[in-house]
Amino acid sequence: MSETAVTIALLPVHLVVCLISEPTPCTSMATATNLGFPRIGAHRELKRAVEGYWKGDLTKDELVESARALRASHWTEQQNLGLDVVPSNDFSYYDQVLDTCAMVGAVPDRFPESLRDGDTVDLDTYFAMARGLQEKDLEGEDSGVQAMEMTKWFDTNYHYIVPEFSRDTEFALSSTKPVDEYKEAKAHGVETRPVLIGPVS
Repeated sequence: MSETAVTIALLPVHLVVCLISEPTPCTSMATATNLGFPRIGAHRELKRAVEGYWKGDLTKDELVESARALRASHWTEQQNLGLDVVPSNDFSYYDQVLDTCAMVGAVPDRFPESLRDGDTVDLDTYFAMARGLQEKDLEGEDSGVQAMEMTKWFDTNYHYIVPEFSRDTEFALSSTKPVDEYKEAKAHGVETRPVLIGPVS
């Protein structure tokens, strides 16, 4: 009889249970993991930090440090709760689909090249894609730039950014976020499994 793997999804924690037929030995019958941890923080720290940056009350470095502290806290909490496999790259300043667009360089042409940090989609370009740009944010321009569309994930209240592709879209690695956050967690003493948006999503 062959081994049977059954995935039981229990939100917010997903339990992956391996059912192995006898007489195959099994040292651990269950492995606990999840597909992501709520990123906003127990006291909505991420929301306050991001909105503070948008208003100019926080610097970019302060926002980045707030995000780093949240990730470290969440990794430690999951490890202390006994998860066998802790996820990384489940953090996002705005939306995981937007993160993926940034990672592959899928920035619509209407966003000025002057926003870019070389070949990297930096934080300001990322937020501009989500929120658009007003005239006052664009030097020498007499009109703003429209944000990318948002839509609901099926019938839920979760909204995500809709990617924009054309025949002229050129993909290139423009963000190393998944690797960066994996290394960040490892330096914090937590071995993680990076989570990526798949093509079916």
